[in-house]
Amino acid sequence: MPEEVKKEEPKKKGLLGKIKEAADDKEEQLAILSTFVRLGILVWSGGILTLAYIKLPPALGIPEQKLDPTFIASVFTGVLATFGVQAAKKAGEGGSGGISKADMERLIAAAAQTAPAQTIRIEQAPVQFTTKGSEPPVKPTV
Repeated sequence: MPEEVKKEEPKKKGLLGKIKEAADDKEEQLAILSTFVRLGILVWSGGILTLAYIKLPPALGIPEQKLDPTFIASVFTGVLATFGVQAAKKAGEGGSGGISKADMERLIAAAAQTAPAQTIRIEQAPVQFTTKGSEPPVKPTV
């Protein structure tokens, strides 16, 4: 009687199993997982922002939402920044996007000419100010 040879089929691995197989190091696995989480938040915030600015057809039966998209926009831009994407400003617009090192040095020099004073903030007391070469005050004995 011939013996039946059973071939074991490899188990199908899910997404997490494939990630574990591709990256053996725990830090690499966490980096991949964090990328997927950031992508999920990016898709979610992009979807909410899109819904805030479009009007859905009444046939869908979804009521119009009145929301302030400021928070969602900050989440969206924050997640984009983690991927290295930043909004660029045009040369004519305000902001620090177009200031070069030479411009900054010229601004510092102009500020030093107009206001040659310095403000010092001291957050811990007590402080004594003495002139150069003077001796500290003598405490009277009782």
